[in-house]
This record gives sequence, structure tokens and C-alpha cells, in this order.
Amino acid sequence: MKKFVFVFILLGLTFFSFAKGQAKNHGVKKHTVYIWSGIKSMRGERVLMEVNVPENPKGTAVIICPGGSYHHLGIFNEGRTSAKWFNSNGVTTCLLWYRVAKNNYHYPAQMQDIQRAIQLVRGNPYFYKANKVGVIGFSAGGHLAAWSGMFGGRTNELKKIGIETSANLTPDFVIPVYPVVSMQDDIGHKWSRKSLLGKNPSQQKKDLFSLELQVPKDMPPTYLVACRDDPVVLFENSIRLSKALEEAGADFVFKQYPEGGHGFGMVKNKFLKKYRWNEELKEWLLAKGFM
Repeated sequence: MKKFVFVFILLGLTFFSFAKGQAKNHGVKKHTVYIWSGIKSMRGERVLMEVNVPENPKGTAVIICPGGSYHHLGIFNEGRTSAKWFNSNGVTTCLLWYRVAKNNYHYPAQMQDIQRAIQLVRGNPYFYKANKVGVIGFSAGGHLAAWSGMFGGRTNELKKIGIETSANLTPDFVIPVYPVVSMQDDIGHKWSRKSLLGKNPSQQKKDLFSLELQVPKDMPPTYLVACRDDPVVLFENSIRLSKALEEAGADFVFKQYPEGGHGFGMVKNKFLKKYRWNEELKEWLLAKGFM
């Protein structure tokens, strides 16, 4: 009898834990997508995307590119916390584990990954519950997000590996947060440059990936975030990008804060509580019809 009671209690606790975990998701459906699955030229590349579809989707998906100097990925503070916030606002999220230098990947791997992610979302609006797709990126991920907005219409990295697509590879909006922007010697983030382009990139390569030199006239709507006291990626990166966006006539907002440093993501820290940067972002997304 004692054994029966013990088993009953154990099963009850297990069910309670499962139910508690389910409740935390608030109806969010979670999927794991391997973006290169079925592509012969990319056989062996296991790049995953954590897809969360909210219970009441509003028709927008956001691809999340965590930072990490193109060397590693800040999955939690910049990835999953952002996904949770977007999901709570009815936005599908695709947390992209793009390839990085830690695993011996450099350009063009990261650019292939972001364009493939955009292609997948564009190509299956029913699965992603979205007819609009944006990209948010942090630090080096911010460079990747902005790059996707600048080069989607002029550089097809998928075609180079044998993938023919009619999908629009330019996102509908981009959100670079404390982004790496320049690859120039004076203000460039050296670790990110080395991880992306190798030890001694040519000046031509530096210029091509210095985003302040590459803003097109058809740049998608952009919400740029940076802090003046950033000790990792010099604030001047965002200053130069904002000037380039202005000169190109782009539709953009440059939200700058006096403090906050680098790497705050969407963790509920002092910066988020004081400045509520994500709520200001929400106002912009609502005004643009993206949320």
C-alpha cells in the first residue's frame, strides 16, 4: 500500500511539473527547423532555428540574430529573452543559430544562413503564421541584421550554392541593437572583423562589409539602438550608420541612450527597467504595422 501511495504521489508531481511548464508557454508552439535540411550542396551543415509561433499570431515573424563577435552566440540574454518578449506580443520568432568562427566558419557562412532563414519564412507563411519578416540582431548579430537589409536585393548568397528562389531576400524591417557596423581600422570591432573576414582582410573587403559605406536607397525601415557609453563596440559605429541612413533617405529611427553599455539584450536588468527600450521599440513596430 505504501508503495502504491508513493508511486501515486510521484506521478502527481510529474504531471504538476509538466502542466506548470506548459502554462509558462502560454500556447506558444515550439519547433526546431534545420535550415539546410534537404539541400545537397549543404549536406552536413546542421544550422538550427528555434521557431516559436504564438497562440494569436499577428502576421509578422522576426528572425533573431544573437551577438558574440561572429565567434559565438549569446543565445539566452539576446536570443531566448527576445523571443519570449516578441511571442508575448503576437510575433512569431525564429532564433537563428547562425554559423560562427568558434566552429571555423567565416564569410559567407553567416550571410548564407540569414538569407536561407528569410527564404524559409517567406516560402511558408502558413507554418510561420507570417506574411511579413523582420530581422533583429545584437552586436555582431546587428551587423548581420543590417547586412540582410542592405544586400538582400543585390547579393544572392543562395544562388552561389545552387539554390534558385524567387523569394524576396530583403527583410521588411531591421533592428540593429548596439551593432557592429564598421570594419575600418579606426572604429571597427577587431574581434568581429577577424571572425568574419579572417586575419588580414583586404581594404576592399573592409569597405564591402563596413555598413556605413553600403546603405542603399531602398533600405528597409530600420530601428537602430545604441548607448553612448558602450565599452565594447564604439558608439561611433552607430553614429556613422545613422548618418549613412540619413544620407540615403532611409526610413529609420536612431534611439540612443546615455548609458546602458553593451550586451543588455532583453533581460530584465536595470537598463530595461529604467529605459524600457523594448516598449519604445513596440511603439515603432505598432506604428509601422509590424505588430
